[in-house]
Amino acid sequence: QVQLLESGGGSVQSGGSLTLSCTISGHIDSSTSIGWFRQTPGKEREGVAVIYLNSPYYSPSVAGRFTISHEDSNKNTLNLEMRRLKPDDTAMYYCATDGGPATRPSPAQHVWVGHFPFEFYYWGQGTQVTVSS
Repeated sequence: QVQLLESGGGSVQSGGSLTLSCTISGHIDSSTSIGWFRQTPGKEREGVAVIYLNSPYYSPSVAGRFTISHEDSNKNTLNLEMRRLKPDDTAMYYCATDGGPATRPSPAQHVWVGHFPFEFYYWGQGTQVTVSS
């Protein structure tokens, strides 16, 4: 069983910064996709950033402003450093993974990060990010 717990959300003014963190239980290696997606009521789910095979993938809407990183020496922590935040970044942010070798429950969350498709079978409860203008 894979469990994820996000932290670090909050309210910030436009132009500000926040860092989200996610602690992931379970086996994670370079072949495991781990990342973040976000959701706003009334809008389609959006892939934000993913690490897969040690490479980061970013949505065009956050590229150059957000940085995803994985600390496997620190309790399998996935971070999302967000800079120059905009009101359009307001959303619930979810940490997610395909779970690696773990049993995959269905259904998957299908997420596009730019032109790249990913499937996530495990995700956390989410953390709210609110950016005011």
